[in-house]
Amino acid sequence: MGSHARPNRIHRTGVRIAMVALVGAALPITAGGLAEAATPGATHSADENDQQGSEATTAAGQKHGAQRQFQSVRQARHAAKGKAIDAQDAQDQTAPQINTEHAFLLDARDGSQERELWGGAKADESVSMASTTKIMTAVVVFKHPEWLNRQITVKQEYRDYVQKVGGSTADLQTGDTLTVEQLLHAMLIPSGDDAAMALADNLGSGDTTDARIADFVNQMNVEAQQLGLTGTHFDGFDGISHGNNYSTARDLAKLGQRAMLQPVFADIVKNKQFKTEAPAANGRTRYYTWDNTNKLLSSYDGALGIKTGSGPEAGYALVFAAKRDDRTLVGAILKDDQGRFDDATKMLDWGFAH
Repeated sequence: MGSHARPNRIHRTGVRIAMVALVGAALPITAGGLAEAATPGATHSADENDQQGSEATTAAGQKHGAQRQFQSVRQARHAAKGKAIDAQDAQDQTAPQINTEHAFLLDARDGSQERELWGGAKADESVSMASTTKIMTAVVVFKHPEWLNRQITVKQEYRDYVQKVGGSTADLQTGDTLTVEQLLHAMLIPSGDDAAMALADNLGSGDTTDARIADFVNQMNVEAQQLGLTGTHFDGFDGISHGNNYSTARDLAKLGQRAMLQPVFADIVKNKQFKTEAPAANGRTRYYTWDNTNKLLSSYDGALGIKTGSGPEAGYALVFAAKRDDRTLVGAILKDDQGRFDDATKMLDWGFAH
């Protein structure tokens, strides 16, 4: 399929089983069985000596019969192979035709279990994931619901960090005080690296900023292991990679599904825009308005979120979810181009049709 994603090999296995069954039906005896048919051996009749005159004629007839049967077997095998190729081509035609092979789609059902729907050829290849990292940042926070109302004061250090790395920002103002829940909105909706740093700095353990952030990132990796995300590792809180921040499309889809089980998380990521206010350092009230970077919320009926990501190494990434007719699908795309929202649409349309 060129650069297009190909169907998961689960479907191709079914084709091979069908092919073996067909060949087996056309081949009732083995090669040894053909030899035995030509030379009966132990099952001679009582008048064996009287038949010696016609032995050569009988052997020749049996040889031609064996050759005809062998040709029939070859024809059956060829026909089966042709049907297998046709079936694979048909599957390729019906799979979502998207611009990346790093893709995965699952049916979340009722949230307590999941069913794989489709995976691209590189769904299990670990690559840079950019800001989709922040899904795990949020998951770690939600392990401590008592933190949600905790108040955090914005440090100048958070603004300086964004400026230094050229990251996305929620434009948090130094000295403003926001709750952890407000900072989650600031991190997940406009993808604020400043908000992600504020969470890691205040919710990790240690005597210094670096120590607290390192502890928080360690919690992210522990959670990844507990969730069975074997192709995933974090080296930061926001997706600005230090060379060891990666995941797979399959892992991210599973992570997105788990995150959506948290009602507050699900409520945050569905917002196209969010407005809030916070006490400012000068005693006045600061008003914030954050627009969601996930354009799928505006373009796809039933879209629920989840998180965008992009970067020079990662390309364009998207973890997404949508619900229709009591079905919730969750997917992930990595290493895509700017058409990631169109590709997510194709995957969702295909999923809901299957």
